[in-house]
Amino acid sequence: MRRREQREHIFKLLFISEFNTQKEMEEQLALYFSDIESLEEKDKEYISNKYMNIMTHTKELDEKLNGISMGWKTSRMNRVDLTALRLAVYEMKMDEDVPVGVAINEAVELAKLFGGEDSGSFVNGILG
Repeated sequence: MRRREQREHIFKLLFISEFNTQKEMEEQLALYFSDIESLEEKDKEYISNKYMNIMTHTKELDEKLNGISMGWKTSRMNRVDLTALRLAVYEMKMDEDVPVGVAINEAVELAKLFGGEDSGSFVNGILG
């Protein structure tokens, strides 16, 4: 599985977590992984670990986003945009394997794919 595909799965899990409790997410993770055809164990492990790391740092990521987004606090952002931003900021600040430009580009693409008409430009503006 390519990194882009892994990132999309991480994005989806982060988005799902916005609507479920931590306890519910344990079951949601199992259900989510059971629906992915030909999922290799190494991919499952990578996706799970990165998802859990981001969830562990959500408060810190939101503080960073609140500090840079003028007039747009995380509490006001739509959940798709916020999820893409959290993933990007995590990759930019805490994942040495992902170049900053790649993190930004991928977040913009995820926002365009899953968000509204202005999501891509909004995410790009915040990250820029």
